[in-house]
Amino acid sequence: MGIILDWYHLGKKCGELLSQTMNGRKLRNEVLNKLKPLLWYGLTNKAIEFLREIPEEDIKNGPSLDKLIAYLERNRPYIPCYAARKELGLCNSSVAGEKANDLIVSERQKHNGMSWTKRGTVALAAITALAQNNEYRK
Repeated sequence: MGIILDWYHLGKKCGELLSQTMNGRKLRNEVLNKLKPLLWYGLTNKAIEFLREIPEEDIKNGPSLDKLIAYLERNRPYIPCYAARKELGLCNSSVAGEKANDLIVSERQKHNGMSWTKRGTVALAAITALAQNNEYRK
């Protein structure tokens, strides 16, 4: 089993960081419209090259661009060819995982003003997932 970066969240992160990076909405949209197809086809190296070639006069915040490039480099192993996954009928989002988290953890933790530590949350998730899996096996 492999981990993939959710397409929705990848696009959202790119949009947010480009909003901080570019001189104006028009330039941001132009860059985003060229960047997203590269990422859709899993061409992360080309996407990073493209970002590095943005003219300096179009950039208002260089550190935000560096942050986006670092994000793509860090997540390179988790950025597949989303187009191929779609063609194969595979999921490109984390909707199922987020719903499972909602069923397993979130609902339980929202009662009676409870507060949870990270360790407690992980333990609850593990125990509840185990119980859910045992139910499905019956």
